[in-house]
Amino acid sequence: QVQLVESGGGLVQAGGSLRLSCGASGRTWSRGGMGWFRQAPGKEREFVAGISWSGEGTNYANSVKGRFTISRDRAKNTVYLQMNNLKPEDTAVYYCAVSNYFPASSPTLYTYWGQGTQVTVSS
Repeated sequence: QVQLVESGGGLVQAGGSLRLSCGASGRTWSRGGMGWFRQAPGKEREFVAGISWSGEGTNYANSVKGRFTISRDRAKNTVYLQMNNLKPEDTAVYYCAVSNYFPASSPTLYTYWGQGTQVTVSS
């Protein structure tokens, strides 16, 4: 079993920054990687960014490339999503998840999910 807890969401003005954190516990060492997804009201959950367990591999959705950075602290078993130059269209509930695969952009490839954290970007 893997437990995930996200934090760091909030309300920010367009152009601002937030850093999301996802603390993982349980049997995470044998997994392929972790990812961040987001879901806006009335929309499907979409891939944002992913990172391999080694931290050497990352991938991003085109909509966030150059603005978001995913990273991990292996000692703390925590994955971060640094979000810069935020836009109103980034408003969503953000989820972290664990997959046995990397790269993996489909939510069906992820086994464990956190509870989500709300990010709201005002214009």
